[in-house]
Order: sequence, then C-alpha cells, then structure tokens
Amino acid sequence: MEFSAEKIASFLKGEIEGDKNVVVNNISKIEEGTVGTLSFLANMKYTEHIYQTKASIVLVNKTFKADKKISATLIRVDDAYKAFASLLELYSMAKTEKTGISPKANIEESAKISGNVYLGSNVYIGENVVIEENVKIYPNSYIGDNSKIGENTTIFSGVNIYSESQIGKNCTIHSGVVIGSDGFGFAPQSASEFKKIPQIGNVIIEDNVEIGANSCVDRATIGSTILRKGVKLDNFIQIAHNVEIGENTVMASLSGVSGSTKIGKNCMIGGQVGFAGHINITDDVKIGAQTGVLSNITEKGSKWLGTPAINMVDFLKVSVVLKKLPEMKKQIEKLEKIISTFNKK
Repeated sequence: MEFSAEKIASFLKGEIEGDKNVVVNNISKIEEGTVGTLSFLANMKYTEHIYQTKASIVLVNKTFKADKKISATLIRVDDAYKAFASLLELYSMAKTEKTGISPKANIEESAKISGNVYLGSNVYIGENVVIEENVKIYPNSYIGDNSKIGENTTIFSGVNIYSESQIGKNCTIHSGVVIGSDGFGFAPQSASEFKKIPQIGNVIIEDNVEIGANSCVDRATIGSTILRKGVKLDNFIQIAHNVEIGENTVMASLSGVSGSTKIGKNCMIGGQVGFAGHINITDDVKIGAQTGVLSNITEKGSKWLGTPAINMVDFLKVSVVLKKLPEMKKQIEKLEKIISTFNKK
C-alpha cells in the first residue's frame, strides 16, 4: 500500500511543505527513518533528528520552525501526535482488511451470517450464532452456540468464545483470548474434596472493548460477567465470574479481578494489580502497579498503592520512613544499650 503526501495531507487536513507527489509505504521512528517511510515530530527533544532523518514524509505541528534545511516533505497539522495516531489507525485497518468465507470454515446451518464478513480457515461457528456486518474472525477460532458478535468487531486467530457470549460493536479480541469459560466455583465437601458448582451465566461485552492476547473472561455463575463500553484490557488479564467493569476503564497486563467484584467507570489500573472478591471500586480511581486491593474504595478520583492498598499520599510517606528503618534500628539498639547500662547502675 502506498500513500502520497497529497493524499495524507488531504486525510489529515494538513499543509504540505515540499514534494506533494512523494509516496510512502511504511511508518518509522524519526531517528530510524528510511526512504519510503512516514514519521512524525511531536516531542521537541527529538528535533535534531528531523534534520538528519531519511524518512520521506514527516508530520510536524503548524507551530514548528526549522533552523536548518530539511530533506523530508513536511505535512503541518494542528497536533502531530494525534495526526500520527489517526494514520496508524488507518494503516492498521488497511492491513487487516479481509472479506470472504473460507471453504474450510465450519458453519452450523442455524447460524446467521451477515454480509461483508471474513471467516478464516478452521473457524467454527456454532448453532444459532449471529455474526453481524463487517465482522472479521481469523483462522482457528471457535464461536460457541447462541453467541452474538456485533458489527465491525475483529476476532484474531486462536480465540475461543464459549456459548451464550454477547460481544458488541467495534470490539477487538486478540489471539489466545478465552471468553465464557467456567468461573472458579467449587464448594468444599470435606477436608480434601471440592464439588464443582455449575456456571450457567454468560459474558456480555459491550461496544468498543479491546481485550489483549491470552486474557480470560469467565462466565457468571448466575447472571452475567460484564465489560462495559470502552473497556480496554491488556494481555494476560484474568476477569473472574460475575465481575463488572465500568465504562472506559483500562487495565494493564497481569492484573486479576476476583469473583463478583465491581469496578467503576474511567478507572486506570496498573500491571499486576490484584482485586479480592466481592468488593466495589468507585469511579475515576487510579491504582498503581502491584497493588493488592482487599476492600472497597469509595472515594472518587483517589489514587492507591501498596499491599494492602492505601492512599497514594500515605504510601509515599510510608516509603520515606521505610528507607530510614535501618538507621532507626541502629539508633534503637544504641538506646537499648544505654538504658540497659543505666538500669544496671
């Protein structure tokens, strides 16, 4: 795929400075630019590279002023970083643009498949499944009975979606994801035996959700496990049965949420965060990496760190004291000796 500076500028509503006919077919960092690639300059600490880069086209802010000659064609835009992100989205869509149903796909007769879809080799579509317009399902994926996949959703290779799952519009499900597997429900029968509790609920994933590779979203015991609109999960995330995650909450890799916990809207959760079960986290909360959340968080907009989680301000104060503990220990030992000597006298 090749794009000319003129086409790119038209898409971004930018101003061309240089050769409008120059074409690019790839994207590069400005410090690693090569002929035929497009780059951008948004952070001024990289300014020196714009005079040396071999990239054919560079996006810059309209306010950028050059001190030396630049060989690349410039496209001036209001915000170079946002413009570059828009181009990445366009480039990504073009790369994954596929249509057609592979003759090696296995589709049950009762399934309803809309037009303009892509179903790759060895895709299985179960009984009464509904696949809406422009859905893409890559090879070796499984869609269980009575599930629904909303329009413009992309499911990459090796995804397993169990029965009764509901996935909204414009979602992206990356390779290795499992949706709708059984929640971890076992009732103790004796000191050494557990009985499995049937998990008869489902998973509901609303619109504009993205789930990273090798993540798991378990079905509810009863009712639904729910990811609300705009939720973004990183790779290797565990969402347990009956969890609900609010709109536009984001969660970094290796975090896990125990059963029946509710997380609010617009929360930001770092990597390796663990949530105990049956707790509630309010809206707009930020939780730092490796935090252990064991109880409810009710203060909107608060920030938390540590295990067990404490308010970030308190955590930083504790951290200062922790650094001083070795010296404090020495001082205490000195005082103990003085007191011991005094008592003997």
